[in-house]
Amino acid sequence: MFMTNRRQFMQQAAIAATGLAFAPAVFAEPMKKKLFFDISLAEWSLHKALFAKKITNLDFPGIARKEFDISIVEYVNQFFKDKANDTAYLNDLLTRCKDNGVSNHLIMIDGEGGLGDLDTAKRKQAVDNHKKWVECAKYLGCKTIRVNAHGIGSSEAVMKSAVEGLSSLGEFAKPLGINVIVENHGGYSSNGEWLASVMKQVKMKNVGTLPDFGNFCLRRAENGTEWGGKCVEDYDRYKGTQEMMPYAKGVSAKSHDFDAQGNDTLVDYMRMMKIVKDSGFRGIVGIEYEGETTDEYEGIKKTKVLLERTGAMV
Repeated sequence: MFMTNRRQFMQQAAIAATGLAFAPAVFAEPMKKKLFFDISLAEWSLHKALFAKKITNLDFPGIARKEFDISIVEYVNQFFKDKANDTAYLNDLLTRCKDNGVSNHLIMIDGEGGLGDLDTAKRKQAVDNHKKWVECAKYLGCKTIRVNAHGIGSSEAVMKSAVEGLSSLGEFAKPLGINVIVENHGGYSSNGEWLASVMKQVKMKNVGTLPDFGNFCLRRAENGTEWGGKCVEDYDRYKGTQEMMPYAKGVSAKSHDFDAQGNDTLVDYMRMMKIVKDSGFRGIVGIEYEGETTDEYEGIKKTKVLLERTGAMV
């Protein structure tokens, strides 16, 4: 009797186990939907801490991984501006990247001259100034540098100069496998139609755009400068992003501050991420937080959540 009951018990247990193996995992957490893009962290998101010397450029890769679980980073040359050719420094930076499982994506270049300068000598100097950053990007394993196509003059004249400057730098960067991309970064460059026209004329595979969700001020009150004054003329951010996306080799998810639902107060992320997805873009989207009322670390975290949420819904 005991043997029969035991045998029956074992058979029933086996059947039950088999059933469980094929039963839906009702208690498991639902799998996160895979995003159509990868997320990186732009160093500018921490510019207050960097300028205050609370952290350094060398700390950045570790912070990206440990604080935010982000494994792709975008540097700003201002935070290691005299280190482009310093191999000891760059090797230290690479070691920290390796130790934290972080890969390098791009370097944002400022302060090296406008590639749309109408003065031929100044434009050529700007091109030469950027060459060390192309080489630095190659050394660090980056794919891209972000440059500025600034110039003072008529729209047509600056466009002609920008095409020449970008083409020259693009030719230098081409054999090194480095992309040269222009962000909407004030002045004519914040006009999506203008920047798309520049790209059409350059016609180089390694020259493109970096659409930024936030930088669409065409003109400021103080002397018409790109920065430093109240914006008196804006370009439509959604139209501009759509115009730049066909040439995009990266996207800058600019964020400012957040409402109670965690949405950005200036940018409709659902609308913006749909534009990005519909363009066919499947690359890297960088978090670039620059709000005033939220702590930088908290702002980055909120932007990441917002990107993941809207990216999964569009």
